[in-house]
Order: sequence, then structure tokens, then C-alpha cells
Amino acid sequence: MDEQARYDRARKRVEELKEFYQHLVVYVLINAFLIVVNILTCPGYRWFVWSLIGWGIGIAIHAATVFGPGRFWGAEWEERKIKELVEKGRGRGQG
Repeated sequence: MDEQARYDRARKRVEELKEFYQHLVVYVLINAFLIVVNILTCPGYRWFVWSLIGWGIGIAIHAATVFGPGRFWGAEWEERKIKELVEKGRGRGQG
């Protein structure tokens, strides 16, 4: 893989991570606000839980796409592993 392709792949990965962390920060801030509003306006009913659960499912799905098994055993992982094994074979005088 050439230098430009590695750079492009790294840039894409950084963008994925940045988007996930932005999503997580917004989730925490908005839900903290909703918890405060709920406690101040209607302390007898904890409706903020629905937002935590619903949006939390979205966060979990986003996290799975960024950090999940496909990231470790997907096509990119296979490609890296093949190249790693080819390089090891060259080091032993094979190939």
C-alpha cells in the first residue's frame, strides 16, 4: 500500500472516531439537561429514562460500527494480516 493510501485510510479512521466522540458528548450534554429539566418540572415521573434508552441504543450501534468486531475481523483486518504474513515469509527467505 502506498503512502497516500495509508494517509487516506488513517484520515478516514480519525474522522470516524471524531464523529463518534462528538455524538457521545452531545448525548451526555443533552441527556444531562433533560435529567435536570425532568427533576425540576416533574420529579414524580422519570421520563428522561426514555431518552437515555432510545438514544443510548443509537450510541451503542454507532460504537459497534466504529469499534466493533467488523473493525477487527473485517476486510481491512484481513488485508493487514495477509501483508503481515507475507512480510514474515520474506524475512525467513520464503517468497
